[in-house]
Amino acid sequence: MNNLFQQAEEFIWCNARLLERRLFDFYFKSGSAQAVLAALCAYQNEDGGFGNALEPDIRCPESQPVPTQHALEILDVVGFDAVVVERICDFLMTITTEEGGVPYVLPPVNHYPHAPWWHTDDNPSASLNPTAIICGLLHKNKAQHPWLERATAYCWEKIPGILPTDQHEMGCVLAFLRYAPQRTSAEREMARLTQHLLSSGLVAEAGTAGYVRKVLDWAPWPDDPLRAHFSEQEIQAHLAEVVAGQQADGGWPITWPPVSPGCEMEWRGWATVGALRVLRANGYFSE
Repeated sequence: MNNLFQQAEEFIWCNARLLERRLFDFYFKSGSAQAVLAALCAYQNEDGGFGNALEPDIRCPESQPVPTQHALEILDVVGFDAVVVERICDFLMTITTEEGGVPYVLPPVNHYPHAPWWHTDDNPSASLNPTAIICGLLHKNKAQHPWLERATAYCWEKIPGILPTDQHEMGCVLAFLRYAPQRTSAEREMARLTQHLLSSGLVAEAGTAGYVRKVLDWAPWPDDPLRAHFSEQEIQAHLAEVVAGQQADGGWPITWPPVSPGCEMEWRGWATVGALRVLRANGYFSE
């Protein structure tokens, strides 16, 4: 495992974006949260949202909902910055539809290089992906903003009875339910959707190729609530697959077609930091 870590570290310093280098330093070398925040804020626009290829498959400089979600995911780890989050919520107010949620992607994306799944029409409707996970992250970190109340109501209008067939929508909904303040309803829906997740084919088996979510994508950490539904044998099989996935250059690959070679390397830095986090959390090394 020491050799695995050393090779991954070299890959990151040689190839990853500044943001992932700072995250690697934060996770594994006692780097500062402030350094991560400084790198992250380079992707924030004047309107408070995030763009500028923070999501590497969206080369659009304008603010977009999913890159803004990714910014909140990073802040969730290094610490919520009140000013940054306030600006994010102000941005979300400007893109919220009459339904009360935000769209998956906004039309400016169409004018820049992007993966085909990011294309949209001129008037996209609201979507649980990413509205639900954005709400969940804000609730988890006790954020307060007028946007959150309205968006939470939108989520509660859409979630009861839903049976997601898309892995991203399912992940966003589960993230909302973990942290929504209405705990009785949230726990009831979480139990229902967990059973659906396990029977829906959305949890791919070890060895499955392509763009899928496997056990460690749904339950990466030992204390994750979903871990109770997977055997130790399953967990170990998926961990062994992560280890085997390291490439000759020390980094981990992606499982979808990138927009460009540069985009692919940006994603691989993200994937490599993520793989190291999962392996360490599950006892593979103690760096």
